[in-house]
Amino acid sequence: MIDEIIAEVKQKYNISKDREGHAICGISSGGIAAFTAAWERPDYFSKVISHIGSFTNIRGGHVYPNIIRKTERKPIRVFLQDGKNDLNNLHGNWPLANMQMASALEFMKYDFMFVMGKGKHSMKHGAAILPQTLRWLWRDYPGVKEYTKEEIK
Repeated sequence: MIDEIIAEVKQKYNISKDREGHAICGISSGGIAAFTAAWERPDYFSKVISHIGSFTNIRGGHVYPNIIRKTERKPIRVFLQDGKNDLNNLHGNWPLANMQMASALEFMKYDFMFVMGKGKHSMKHGAAILPQTLRWLWRDYPGVKEYTKEEIK
């Protein structure tokens, strides 16, 4: 991704060289992919948003909570979002998997936020809270208002 896609984008746009200026976001399988990008390349991605992330038994995604607990903390900030009525199928239970991710991140003292809504496996809730999510994620930057978990629903 960095060597091909981002390299191509850099030819047309002025992208910061500072890792603190890089975030990645994904939904469902893209949510776990975004987390994986930040996990594997914290030197490049300092921030990650995972909406309804598929941290279930699809290609081993369910092992992340254990890996997080047993690996030295990485310099990433993580935002997780899911809904109580998300998927529950042969691959696993999405809300439970995201709760286990949040528990592992909390145990390892990561800078993270987890917001559980009522929704199903859709972008509706994540999209509705995206402005506040982005402000929380970028809260260190001057002029950005920080949102608390209570303000992001």
